[in-house]
Amino acid sequence: MLISAAVCPHPPLLVPDVAGGAAAELDPLRAACDRAVAELVAAGADEIVVIGAGERNRVHGADAGGSLAGYGVPMPVGPAPAVLPLSLTVGRWLAERGGAAPSSYVEVAHDARPEECLVRGAELAASVPRLAVLAVGDGSARRTTTSPGRVDDRAIGFDTSVAAALADADVEALSALDPRLAEDLMAAGRAAWQTLAWAADGAGLSGRLLAHEAPYGVGYFVASWG
Repeated sequence: MLISAAVCPHPPLLVPDVAGGAAAELDPLRAACDRAVAELVAAGADEIVVIGAGERNRVHGADAGGSLAGYGVPMPVGPAPAVLPLSLTVGRWLAERGGAAPSSYVEVAHDARPEECLVRGAELAASVPRLAVLAVGDGSARRTTTSPGRVDDRAIGFDTSVAAALADADVEALSALDPRLAEDLMAAGRAAWQTLAWAADGAGLSGRLLAHEAPYGVGYFVASWG
């Protein structure tokens, strides 16, 4: 059963070694992530699992590592070889920074159907008596003219609805997110959020939104559920 969850974004610039001189720009977001992970660890779960989107559905063991070499810094995260996608690489970095020792890293295909997320979330919730989840994912990358993608007028409304759902631990609202719309808006966190939502179904958790920012034209959310 899920007893606690943290939601964080996965921009490589969250890692100070990657951000370099711009690291201070994300200090508030980094601090919010640290707080969410600290609350996750304090919940005293039997296991902590990290969920993030990738190319396909698979589960990586506790010894799986990633790398940030593709972002200008030859920085390993965990042991070699680097097999984790960006979302789980940043997730591992956040977990280790907060003193957490995840038992596994769950990669969810970025285009996974909600029904697939339902099954995976339900399986996770049933896997241990007391489970904690760190779900890692970004919002829309089409918010403004500074965004990686061209502006889409639906982007800010989408992100606002996600922020509200995370603030309320609203599993129904997250489960109802439209995969096609999320893909159009370049919202990389959709599959991870829906997997978390199904894992939390029936758990009766309450939520708090710790951050909702878009410093580089991409929606970043931090939330804590317990």
